[in-house]
Amino acid sequence: MQKIIKAIGLVFGDIGTSPIYTLSVVFLLLPATYENILGVLSIIFWTMVIIPTLQYMVLAMSLSLRGEGGTFVLAEIFKSLIKSKRGVGIINLISFMAISLLMGDGVITPAISILSAVEGISLIPGLTHLSETYIVGISIIIATFLFYFQSKGTERVSSYFGPVIGIWFLSLFILGLIYILKVPGVLKAINPLYGIDFLLNQGWKGFLVLGEIILCATGSEAMYADMGHLGANPIKQAWKIGFVALIVNYFGQGAFLFLNPEAKYVLFEMCLQTHALLYIPFLILALFATVIASQAMISAMFSLVYQAMSARILPLVKVKYTSTELSTQIYIGIVNWILYIAVCLVMYHFSSSHKLAAAYGLAVTATMTITGLFLIFVFYLQKKFLSVLLSIFTFLVCTVYFSSTWHKFLEGGYWSILLATFPFLLILLYTQGQKALYRNLTFLNREEFIHKFSRFYPANPKIQGTALFFIREPSLFPPYVMETLFFHGILYEENIFISIIRKNEPFGITAGFLEELCPGAKVFQISHGYMEYINVENILREHGINERAIFYGFEDIKTENPVWKLYAFIKQASPHFVKFLELPSTKLHGVITRLEM
Repeated sequence: MQKIIKAIGLVFGDIGTSPIYTLSVVFLLLPATYENILGVLSIIFWTMVIIPTLQYMVLAMSLSLRGEGGTFVLAEIFKSLIKSKRGVGIINLISFMAISLLMGDGVITPAISILSAVEGISLIPGLTHLSETYIVGISIIIATFLFYFQSKGTERVSSYFGPVIGIWFLSLFILGLIYILKVPGVLKAINPLYGIDFLLNQGWKGFLVLGEIILCATGSEAMYADMGHLGANPIKQAWKIGFVALIVNYFGQGAFLFLNPEAKYVLFEMCLQTHALLYIPFLILALFATVIASQAMISAMFSLVYQAMSARILPLVKVKYTSTELSTQIYIGIVNWILYIAVCLVMYHFSSSHKLAAAYGLAVTATMTITGLFLIFVFYLQKKFLSVLLSIFTFLVCTVYFSSTWHKFLEGGYWSILLATFPFLLILLYTQGQKALYRNLTFLNREEFIHKFSRFYPANPKIQGTALFFIREPSLFPPYVMETLFFHGILYEENIFISIIRKNEPFGITAGFLEELCPGAKVFQISHGYMEYINVENILREHGINERAIFYGFEDIKTENPVWKLYAFIKQASPHFVKFLELPSTKLHGVITRLEM
């Protein structure tokens, strides 16, 4: 039960706060007629069945690596099933797009969540004339506190996330049930024919309205992404609670619209008319729920960037561990403050949740569509043909929703694409730059190194103690190693070459010495899952390694190519991999290798 409550707090904050704005935005575009309300409710019901439940809960969560899910995992599973290098390259490119779109979504989600909740203040008697400027100002203040406290860690308060979102779901359920009992006819919307009739009668307008209806399913990807932290079963059990609460509330909002077709902030007005004394406590609860939803997204951004750095597709940045017990509790300062600035700019630019919702959905539906596409091919390669058919169905639904959001590009949707473009271009620049860099470096293979070292070692004086040299692969020795040992004659009694290998699975750490190269030279290999947070110094001490000096190489790149100049600048500005590992600074010695690109 404890895990289910935790899953409610950590996974369902985003999708759980969607009722604040979804129907309000939809019925800004449509008159609240009997047919329109039933049609929209029918589409919402079946969208919740098809996307979060079928695509993510049933299909995606059946695919994992050691219980872990998410975009990285799905891409790794896909790549493990194909042989073609070109195919792997295409999968990498598409996964880079999906990761970048998630990062773009990471800005929009906190902005619309906080803004929509704060707008509820304008319904408090005496504050009904509160201007958009004040609403945005209050929202920015809340965002400032939220992002400021990220560096302190969320371990202490995270235990309250589940109970708060649980109370939020209970409130949504009760509010919805009250109005369903007043207008029980809304339950007819479970029949999909109402949704089909709505789309046929509304034509293009109905198709465009889908771009707002999809807001009910934003946050679905969190179910799959958080699978490894909590386990599949607690998330599935928690979703049963969340699904019922959300559907009852949406239907209750539909019933309220039957009675109050002019309502602007549907959920808040429902509460206000139910009992005025309950409104302020409900508003406070809504604010807490949106802050928790935003916190979950910020934490997800930190994890996503860390995974991308571990996978060597993004340059390294400083990572702070905010918990002594949980290695997954991390803080990345530069990501935090870039995200904060972007969230504040988005809130200031759009100034209301209604306007922001008009731009929201493009990046989200694109990510859902990519997930659907990957599922089709993975299940096909696994020869699970029923799952293939179901995946094709969910992919087509996501594609329809994605295409319905294209018109949003000019209405502000370009923000999410623009925000996603920056990490996407950075990933491409960094990955291609790394490939070009390694093509320009001259490595010695294992046999050549052994031949050279075994002749050099006995004939030259040695420094007492152990030296560590960091290399990427145990079979290739980079130029800085040759320069340090053979040109400068810096030779220790024991020379250990540390190779850190990223495994194609999320978790697990193995470490140990490989077969000795020759007297005086050993290779120590650390293999880790791409979602592991490794402490290299602790691993070395556990294996009896107490070094006197640590050597690492870095490149001084000379180039006239403007693209490679930008890559060289990023490379120089980001901390070296060895510094990123937070090894003792007094023992570090960097060796420069100059090269042209």
